[in-house]
Amino acid sequence: MQAIVIRQYGGPEQLVLTDIPTPVAEEGEVLIKVRAFGINRAETQMRAGTWFPPVARVSGIECVGQVEDDPSGRLAHGQTVAAIMGGMGRTRNGSYAEYTCVLSNFVFPLRTDLVWATLAAIPESYATAWHCLFDNLRIRAGQVLFVRGGTSALGQAAINVARHEGVTVLTSTRSESKVARLSELGASRVLIENDKLSSAVREEYSDGIDSVLELLGDTTMLDSLRMVRKDGYVCMAGFLAGHTSVPFEWVTSLPFGVHLNAFASFAFGTKEFPPSDIPMQLIVDRVADGTYQAKPAKVFPF
Repeated sequence: MQAIVIRQYGGPEQLVLTDIPTPVAEEGEVLIKVRAFGINRAETQMRAGTWFPPVARVSGIECVGQVEDDPSGRLAHGQTVAAIMGGMGRTRNGSYAEYTCVLSNFVFPLRTDLVWATLAAIPESYATAWHCLFDNLRIRAGQVLFVRGGTSALGQAAINVARHEGVTVLTSTRSESKVARLSELGASRVLIENDKLSSAVREEYSDGIDSVLELLGDTTMLDSLRMVRKDGYVCMAGFLAGHTSVPFEWVTSLPFGVHLNAFASFAFGTKEFPPSDIPMQLIVDRVADGTYQAKPAKVFPF
């Protein structure tokens, strides 16, 4: 089969199309004929050599496609599926290939008429957003949420999901040109990103807001903590602005009574975070009926 492999760490030119053996599904695995896959920021770091090891020769942490073989017989040949994580692109070859072999508990059987490119924009981003919002941030109708880094795929997914739950969503972007898009998704206010947005939020919500989904990372974490009311939540779920050494002294830096936690999608599959907690069919159905606005920013030929 053909696969896009990492020849050596470096720029995009190090992704090379070549022939490698087609994997064979063993018990507990599903062989998927890949129809499309999303490109994630983590994969660009895996390719560059800046991601913590291990990194597989074939990248790709998610895909959509059709079942080629399921030794257990649970999934029929040709069944439409989505797959996320489970070591894809890290401890096993991932989805940048014509076929990929995935642990069966990370495979979601689906019923949908969505085109492959649209379907591929959903799995990893929406699974992560769902968990962050409902488990880490415990959102509910009537609350106020700030999505910091709203134009990212995860940010847009979070805005979609939260708005449907009756949550007022504030968000930020570093680009004026992205404001209209975020407003279309349902954000009630879009701020231009800087490292002191908490003052603007507190001007409108003097007692603080209910939660922040922090996608920029540690560069803005302390400012995000200052947005939240007592008993509110901040979930660290990204590092779009990179890493930096943030001076942190809990007595002076951490607002008392505010909950700080974190989530990353590679936690899926652990005892605490089973993939079965994600209602992937429901999410796909909501994209199909227009409840969630999910679409790829750009589509590349394999």
